Amino acid sequence: MTGVTSPLHTPFSVLRQAPFFTGLSDAQLHAITLISRPEDWAQHSRIYNIGDPVKSLYVLLDGKVRFAIGVGGRNTSAGDVLERGQVFGWAALVPEAQGRIATASCVTDCRVLAIDGTRLLALMDADHTMGYRIMKQLNLLITGTFTSFAAG
Repeated sequence: MTGVTSPLHTPFSVLRQAPFFTGLSDAQLHAITLISRPEDWAQHSRIYNIGDPVKSLYVLLDGKVRFAIGVGGRNTSAGDVLERGQVFGWAALVPEAQGRIATASCVTDCRVLAIDGTRLLALMDADHTMGYRIMKQLNLLITGTFTSFAAG
């Protein structure tokens, strides 16, 4: 990867277009970018594995990521291949989460926006409107993930 992000793929613009962040104001999105950092990952690398510490929520800026959830020794491809603007690593917004319950692997070279989960929770606590909107989207994301998992 070149490490150069086009103006159409800046962290702010991707957050603004991401369905997960729908309804947040530009000021709220900017606050999220301040607690985020872009990360580049090579094709075939793992962003995280089952059991890894839970630190960041991720937004895919460029590339493709395969998301596979595992529960009780069973792995499935819930959510399958993620593309730009999609969110993964939602366990970072579940304070009781002890470790990752999924893997996120790069199908191609990828650039992600890693959002500090602890700091995002603090922002959500300070701004209840932001917190409500993100938790509403988180509920939809988790429900969709487990519905896909149950379907096999």
